[in-house]
Amino acid sequence: MEWVVFWVLAGTVAAAASGVLWARRYFRHEIERARRIRRANRHGRQ
Repeated sequence: MEWVVFWVLAGTVAAAASGVLWARRYFRHEIERARRIRRANRHGRQ
């Protein structure tokens, strides 16, 4: 029974990690664009 819990947790962690890596690769341009906009807004307010 403990092995079932272990494999479920390991699978969940692996799925979450691969999902994050996929999302970072897929949305990298959007993330960089948002960072540039945020940086420009912060610089303009000072």
